[in-house]
Amino acid sequence: MSAIDHIEFRNAAGQFLTGVTVVTTVDADGERAGLTANSFSSVSLDPPMVLVCIGNETSTVEAFKASNGFVVHVLAENQRDVSMQFASKGIDRFEGLDVSEGFNGLPVVAGALATFECSTARVYEGGDHLIFVGEVQNLTTGDTDAPALGYFRGRYVTT
Repeated sequence: MSAIDHIEFRNAAGQFLTGVTVVTTVDADGERAGLTANSFSSVSLDPPMVLVCIGNETSTVEAFKASNGFVVHVLAENQRDVSMQFASKGIDRFEGLDVSEGFNGLPVVAGALATFECSTARVYEGGDHLIFVGEVQNLTTGDTDAPALGYFRGRYVTT
């Protein structure tokens, strides 16, 4: 069996329409950290659990490893700028945003369609990513009529 080309794999995976999330936490020193991710999934109803995959080489992975939890924000169509801000490097990703302190002191960004505040239940190795499984301790649902922000074939789309 031959090796699969990374570009071809990425292009094939890009055929799957995903939602766009921002995932936040605090590091060992209590500093806020976060990133944009589309590798999010529900895992279990009982107990309520979700997962998010974070690249081993991302600037925030150490913060997520050191933290006891994380918050997943499912973004609305009008939050494309929030997604882009959390995907940027070398900036304060929280600057200018309405952020409150949620479960266990974790940062919650206002305006999401849904917010899952989690305690970290497990962390698994998954190739060049870590898979963080969280038990949902608190959740909120925003505007249920607002369109969602999606990602398809390397571009933002809306529902």
